[in-house]
Amino acid sequence: MTTIAIRIAGAFLGLALLGSAALADPVGLYSVEGRGPEGNAYRGTATIEATGETYRVVWYVGSSKYVGTAVGNGEFFAVAYRSGNATGVAVYGKDGNDWLGAWTYSGGTAVGAEKLIRR
Repeated sequence: MTTIAIRIAGAFLGLALLGSAALADPVGLYSVEGRGPEGNAYRGTATIEATGETYRVVWYVGSSKYVGTAVGNGEFFAVAYRSGNATGVAVYGKDGNDWLGAWTYSGGTAVGAEKLIRR
């Protein structure tokens, strides 16, 4: 195989892999169940929408709204988020049709756990 043919084959393989990740991406509506770093249980909703190569994530928990930007694929995603003056990070891994995550506030010393349950 020539170098050009190998590069073309590699490009098609890359496109195929990207396409399969896009089909399994986290876009959707979710119910949220979690436990904060202090141990408090909470419930809410979340929406994830594609925004080019990133995702916009919006959570509603009680009277609080959290908005974040995520990167990832069909297996994981990571989010930097803000609510008022508070910021933080969250990471999620695929769990069947749902997502399991861990999160903390900026400067935090403990981690919360969360499940996003696809609606």
